[in-house]
Amino acid sequence: MHKQGGRDPYLQPYREAAKRHGSDFAVTLWANRKSQELRFDVFRQMCFLTGKRILDAGCSRGDFAAFLLKRDVAFEHYVGIDALAEVIDYAAGRGLPRCEFRCGDFVTQPELLSIGKPQVICISGALNTMTDEQVRTVLGSAWAAAGETLLFNFLSDRAQRDAPPQDAFARRLNTLDMLDWALGRTWHVVFRQDYFKSGHDATILMRKTQ
Repeated sequence: MHKQGGRDPYLQPYREAAKRHGSDFAVTLWANRKSQELRFDVFRQMCFLTGKRILDAGCSRGDFAAFLLKRDVAFEHYVGIDALAEVIDYAAGRGLPRCEFRCGDFVTQPELLSIGKPQVICISGALNTMTDEQVRTVLGSAWAAAGETLLFNFLSDRAQRDAPPQDAFARRLNTLDMLDWALGRTWHVVFRQDYFKSGHDATILMRKTQ
C-alpha cells in the first residue's frame, strides 16, 4: 500500500481527483475517453498482445484491460497495479476475465512489477507526474521485470507550439533523452509520435533480444 504522506507527490493529483470524482472516469486525469483509447490503440498496434502475460503499471480503473477485451485481444493474463485503493476496488469489481488488480506504489515497491511474471509491461500516463529521476527508476525496474517487452507513453517536449498546454501536475519529458535511454539498453526500439496532432504524445516500445 502506498504511503499517504508527502514523499510521493506524483500521486497527489490522482488522490485529489479521487476525492472529487471517486472512481468515475475523471479520476484518470485523461482529457477524454477518446484520447485515452487512442493511446491504448497505439499500444495494441505496436505490440502483439495475444497470448501474452501483461502487467499494466498505473492501471487506474482497469480501462486498458477492458479496451483489450472489447477488441477481442486474447491475452493470457493481465495484472493491473495502482496506488489508489478507490480505482483498484472499481477495477476489481468490473469482473473482467483473466484479470487481477493489486493496490501498491510501484515507484517505491518495484517488486510489484514482477507479479504474474509479465512478458509485456505497459505504462500509460503514469510517468507524467514524476521527476526525471523517478521516471528513470520506474523504467529501469520495469525493463528488468519485463520478460519480453516494455511499452510506455509520455508527453513529448518535441511537440509543436500549438500542442495542448499542460496543467501544473503534468510535465513533458525530454523525448531525445527517453530515446537515448531506450537505445542504451536494446537496439530493438520502436518510436511513434504521429497519433496526436502536433506531436503532443510519444510512445516507445523496447524489446529484449538474445
